[in-house]
Amino acid sequence: MAMPARIPPVLWGLLLWGWASVCLALSATDDGGATVTLEAPPQRIVSLAPHTTELLFSLGLGERIVGVSEYSDYPPAARDLPRIGSHDRFDLERILSLQPDLVVAWQSGSGPDVINRLRDFGLPVFALEPDSLAAVPDDLERLGRLAGRDDIARDKASNYRRELARLTQTYRDRSPVRVFYQVWDSPLMTLAGDQYVTDAIRRCGGRNIFADLPGKTATVSEEAVLERRPQLILAAGDDTGADLFQRWRALGALPAVEYDQLVLLPPDTLSRPTLRLVDGLANLCRAIDGARQTIHESGDSST
Repeated sequence: MAMPARIPPVLWGLLLWGWASVCLALSATDDGGATVTLEAPPQRIVSLAPHTTELLFSLGLGERIVGVSEYSDYPPAARDLPRIGSHDRFDLERILSLQPDLVVAWQSGSGPDVINRLRDFGLPVFALEPDSLAAVPDDLERLGRLAGRDDIARDKASNYRRELARLTQTYRDRSPVRVFYQVWDSPLMTLAGDQYVTDAIRRCGGRNIFADLPGKTATVSEEAVLERRPQLILAAGDDTGADLFQRWRALGALPAVEYDQLVLLPPDTLSRPTLRLVDGLANLCRAIDGARQTIHESGDSST
């Protein structure tokens, strides 16, 4: 009987090297359904949205970011990074010149045209589109897997989920409050049913009065707001945005005005799908609970 041929040591080395290369490859599926695979952790990263910039910093990858979109201002170190354009106009030549080995995009905000063009140039693009508060840690973990930061991603995602569960359990089943969230003043825009802040309002025991509308945002009329009679009106901004509520104070015929429940929330923490969303959720829940207490003290039991 013939003895099996021995595999030369050199060939064994090549086989083991190939096996190790496969094992070391980093792979994850993005929110657009594309699977991105890298042979090694990325060293030159471009971020196409402020929230993706923040998520990268959360993973300790700030020093590897070579380009970011406009308005990438958190953490403060992000303000010093080179700009490569904004959501409606990216400088593709600038991006290519930076020679990134990973581009992290915002699926809807960056747009399919930009994402597809970058992929056509051979760049690995990982697109994120968290559509709920629960999706944020999932995105972080997949991004961490692709970037070789599994441990950091799992630890921070776990902390986020724990705080999200605590806040949801504390507020979700309290008496409902009708909420109008003003996104923009002219035209008058609000949050629709598919926006993750609608999810946040629900977790706080609130009811977005326009949650029945499709999409993420919607343009509405003053008459529609008056008809749905919000008990709390919210907007995001600082003290300079107080005039956002002037129109409602002038109209007067709203429970929110009667209860003096027109509240400015801190900007950014609720408007960007990052780990800071739980801080934004805590502020939101306190605002809704304050309105709930005022309504209760007024003796109004309507929902």
